[in-house]
Amino acid sequence: MRTLSTFLQRWIVFVIAVGIWEAVTRAKADPFFPPPSVITKTAWDVWFSPAFGDHIVPGVGRMLVGWALAGVIGVALGLLLGRSRTAMGYLGPLFNFLRSIPPPLLVPFFIATFGVMSMQLPTIVFGAIWPVLLNTVDGARSVDATKVETARAFRLSKAQWILGVVLPSAAPKVFAGLRLSLSISLILMVISELVGSINGIGNQLVRAQRDYDLPQMWSWIVLLGVLGYLFNTLLLMVERRALAWQPRHSAQAKSLATGG
Repeated sequence: MRTLSTFLQRWIVFVIAVGIWEAVTRAKADPFFPPPSVITKTAWDVWFSPAFGDHIVPGVGRMLVGWALAGVIGVALGLLLGRSRTAMGYLGPLFNFLRSIPPPLLVPFFIATFGVMSMQLPTIVFGAIWPVLLNTVDGARSVDATKVETARAFRLSKAQWILGVVLPSAAPKVFAGLRLSLSISLILMVISELVGSINGIGNQLVRAQRDYDLPQMWSWIVLLGVLGYLFNTLLLMVERRALAWQPRHSAQAKSLATGG
């Protein structure tokens, strides 16, 4: 009974919204907003076609590689810079300037620098790195004073200090940055494929739009929503397991994962 209640709580609004959409579009035909039933049928044909993998695998692969690179670089730099006020004093203004630039505006720069067929990955990395970097810096700065004194008393090496004290303390904010970065990576994957790719979801969106195939265009949009939901759910599961030693955060992650 509790499982059913949780399921209804999570999905009832979504089901009602889809039902209203279906009823309205059936009553008043609009080529730009096909009924969900038509989109579902088209999505089934597109998602299970032989050519589907030729577009989903390269696009998602670029997204995951870009996100992973942004995560590794952002966490590494954030841990080092977060414990150095001098370094952040010099680099902070530069970071604030760079992160304020919308990544889509830099697409022409990345095309000129890396070429039209290779600019997707740098675009994703540039846009996705900032949430991870800045959240990690914030987390590294907030290490408990007692832990700092204990580490000094035990004369920990620099590596032991970073990996054994700073990283665990910053982990909740690191994961918050990774979740935000994941969403940005998905968005930038599509944007970069709109102008500089022969495959991928963005490429297929443009092609469907040019062919005025609105149901197929919507099927790719729905796929993006499904991918975003799945990736976020998987990351929340990893976060909950990785931070299980923090009771408060574990409860919050569990609530997010169950829609509570």
